[in-house]
Amino acid sequence: MIKIYGSFVSRATRNLWILEELGVEYEHVSLDWGKQENRSSEYLKINPAGKVPTLVDGDATLSESLGINLYLAQKYGAGGLWPDDDAGRARCIQWSFWSGAELEPLAYGRIREFLFKKEPDRDQALIADLAERTGPMLDLMAGTLAETDYLSGQGFTVADLNAAGVIEYLERSGFDLSGWPGVAEWYTRTYGRSANQKIQKQRAPIAADMMKRLRE
Repeated sequence: MIKIYGSFVSRATRNLWILEELGVEYEHVSLDWGKQENRSSEYLKINPAGKVPTLVDGDATLSESLGINLYLAQKYGAGGLWPDDDAGRARCIQWSFWSGAELEPLAYGRIREFLFKKEPDRDQALIADLAERTGPMLDLMAGTLAETDYLSGQGFTVADLNAAGVIEYLERSGFDLSGWPGVAEWYTRTYGRSANQKIQKQRAPIAADMMKRLRE
């Protein structure tokens, strides 16, 4: 059986979302980073870096959440989350790499300031710089979404799932998407999918408890 390691308050939620979309059987092994469970000798045998998420699927052991999703889509989502055509598959790879390399450093930098620091401790200059640099990224998405309903074409694919999983950082840190209505509508439609909402309902109380502990 597929195993995915990582808590509901980690990037593992991206992998849990796609597994729900695919409808494949899996086991979720939650690891509490506060208790250093990701540094246990048992886990380090699976992922020597001690990071999450990690996927174990038969002989395949993979890390990096967006790469895991590409693997799962390719293996289990042919014709759906993984398009049949070469161009569609290439766009899934393109947008996934873009999400991780271009957008996530900006989005994560923002959420780190807003969620993990008390207001007086936030670096307002950094927040302003991150917002300015995020704008062109959203302009790029908006241009594509003006032509198609989804990033790789007319259907929902792993490209959308991976990108939405990163944009979620912007939403949670209060970034205003109203200047990019096409992106905002796509995000609402994508992130609101029932498979993801199932995961988010499980995540919500755990995330609330974590934030309470961080701010005490």
